[in-house]
Amino acid sequence: MDGTGVWTDLLDPTEAEIAEHAPKGLRPEALAELLRPADRDGNVRPTLQGHGAYVFGVLLAPVAVPAEDRVFYQEIDLVATRDTLLTVRKTPGREPPFDLTNVKAVVAAREQPRPGAIAYHLFDEVAEDYLNLLDDLDDEIDELEAGVDQQPSSSTHKRLSELRHDLLHVRRRLAPTRDAARGVVDGRTDIDANRLLRREVFPREVEAQFARVYEKLLRATESLEFARDLLAAVRDYHQTRIANDQNDVVRRLTAIASLLLFPTFIVGVYGQNFRHMPELDWKLGYGFSWLIIVAGTIVQMAFFKKRGWL
Repeated sequence: MDGTGVWTDLLDPTEAEIAEHAPKGLRPEALAELLRPADRDGNVRPTLQGHGAYVFGVLLAPVAVPAEDRVFYQEIDLVATRDTLLTVRKTPGREPPFDLTNVKAVVAAREQPRPGAIAYHLFDEVAEDYLNLLDDLDDEIDELEAGVDQQPSSSTHKRLSELRHDLLHVRRRLAPTRDAARGVVDGRTDIDANRLLRREVFPREVEAQFARVYEKLLRATESLEFARDLLAAVRDYHQTRIANDQNDVVRRLTAIASLLLFPTFIVGVYGQNFRHMPELDWKLGYGFSWLIIVAGTIVQMAFFKKRGWL
């Protein structure tokens, strides 16, 4: 719990801890969501909705693991009332937890922080992490593009597949996070339908702050679309390169087959041993056949070399 007693943050809590800190009047569905283990299959969708006396939300925060060059998403459930905010961080497996040090430092520096303002700082931290993640993915795509002609085709294909899946995972989580922030900006997410009540979770000043979060998430969405377009361009270039390489191989094989076919034809003709075959009784017949083979092969090689097939 922070120093003001407004915010309680739980990391992989037990059922008893959740029961102790959960606000009164929490619906069974919301309580079950808090108790549910960390999702491993990507079925959780970020959301933020008002439910009578409280606002319930789910965030998926990207957490980078630089040592292993990967990213996972940590679920953060939140329950906000007029006076308190409960956050539950769920860490899948033995992954490192989402770092809330910056958020806690900002909240600690404020006088009498309200639940809605704390939720804003949490959303803002997640939005910044999405922007940083997409910047890193852009750099990786640029690096892949620069080395696509030098790297083996199998290595490039594998990296393309990995980056495509990374962008897909970001897209599935970023869009609903943006929609959740938009709901606060539009005044559609709160605990009271009566907008005259001023002790709501997201007052006007907090809605304005969420507008900045929404703009960051829009920028992240634009970066995501740019990254997808860039990756598609790299993939198309890679496929074109593979097709060109295959065409080169086919041309070389065709040229080699043609070079072998001509001598085979000559040898086959004079190897039929027909009785009436004048060349067989000619003293120069053997040398003449070799002359035809060598001359024909040289002409073909010159032709294929000029066409770039050899």
